[in-house]
Amino acid sequence: MTKLTLAGFTLLICGALVAAACAPVRAFDTVMPKDSESSKVASDIPYGQGPRRKLDIYAPTGAAQRPLPIIVFIYGGSWANGTREGYHFAARALSAAGFITVVPDYRLVPEVHFPGFVQDCAEAVRWVRAHAAAYGGDPDRIVLVGHSAGAYNAAMLALDPQFLGADRAAIRGFAGMAGPYDFLPFNGKVVKTTFGRWPRPEETQPIHYANASAPPMLLLHGQDDDTVWPKNSINLDRKLRAAGVSSELKVYPDLGHVGIVTALAKPFRDKTPILADITAFAKKVTGTADTAKAPATSHAL
Repeated sequence: MTKLTLAGFTLLICGALVAAACAPVRAFDTVMPKDSESSKVASDIPYGQGPRRKLDIYAPTGAAQRPLPIIVFIYGGSWANGTREGYHFAARALSAAGFITVVPDYRLVPEVHFPGFVQDCAEAVRWVRAHAAAYGGDPDRIVLVGHSAGAYNAAMLALDPQFLGADRAAIRGFAGMAGPYDFLPFNGKVVKTTFGRWPRPEETQPIHYANASAPPMLLLHGQDDDTVWPKNSINLDRKLRAAGVSSELKVYPDLGHVGIVTALAKPFRDKTPILADITAFAKKVTGTADTAKAPATSHAL
């Protein structure tokens, strides 16, 4: 694909994602070239009651060394949109790097409000802890990865011990893309609807729980993100470091809210090293030898 064609395609897809308020657009996933080094090994696995409490599992093809570390990828969508089917491109990219990758759905607003969606994600992680070994995963080496609202959910699991309890010890790290971690006061309809019923607003903020017990964290943000401001990652990183936590902040120039997750797809990987940064972090915190072939970059559909 020529640079001009790729640029036009990027604008088309990103425009569709923005118009959908970061809800996954299946058309994007459908046209993305797939990572041949990864395959879906299980679909529609229930981790709880109801249609929104299901997950899919991906594994690298031909991986001889088992058990493998696990990535739980939590997508975003303003806590009101999204399905796991829209994120095959992300799951395959992460899995191809040498990880069992799990993508759960979770209940959305208005069916639930805070903390319901975080509780669902916690239930999914508990399921992973109990069952991942059957799929070649190591239940004691889990990395949480999320984008936008999904990064919020994952950060709360990593930081607030009430959600995972003893299972939190298995969380080796958290990598958050464009996550809202420090957004008081509640401004705007979305956050007021999602969090406004909780009587103690500070308890809804991931930064409130940043202390020395936190696992290592990688906070990634686009400098041009005007949906979730970079200060969310900057402030959380600052507080984590002050508490003695291993935290790394990466702010990417000329990158917005949607582009940071679409950068995981093959045609866009050479523009910004999001995938390489996340997988290098995940391998480091899980003590994984870097033997997996890096997912390929592609300019062509």
